[in-house]
Amino acid sequence: MGNIFAGSEIVEIGIQIEKNGRDFYNTLVKKSENKEAVNIFKFLSSEEEKHIKVFQDILKGAQNYEPAESYPGEYFAYMNALASEYVFTQKDKGEQIAKAITTDKEAIEFGIKFEKDSIIFYEGMKKAIPEYDLKVVGQLITQEQGHLKMLIDLKQLIRPI
Repeated sequence: MGNIFAGSEIVEIGIQIEKNGRDFYNTLVKKSENKEAVNIFKFLSSEEEKHIKVFQDILKGAQNYEPAESYPGEYFAYMNALASEYVFTQKDKGEQIAKAITTDKEAIEFGIKFEKDSIIFYEGMKKAIPEYDLKVVGQLITQEQGHLKMLIDLKQLIRPI
């Protein structure tokens, strides 16, 4: 069984996730009428842009990296399963999904799901990159956890009275 992904392809999926996140939040900035939500969406969009650059740097070192596996194809099958279930791995999905959202509450709930899914994917990604990049991905995960908390706090703020 051949590998479904190479380590570099997993990092490229991370780049696509971040691009979709950036586009998702940029579109929400234009749609939201809540000032607090707009500020948070702008911040999150700029964070996703920074993450794209970080992943592009990681990509340079992940070209031929092969993770340790207990059986051939184990890791890549797992990442394929994650990627196939994660909507933000598909090109141009971020903007498309944001355009279909009709309320700030719905936007925040989808953002929460996006951040949670990103954390899970990036935890899995740790096996696809060289050891010297693990700290950087760990820092990205910590930032995504912070984004998740921001969105949960915003959800509490925007609850209907």
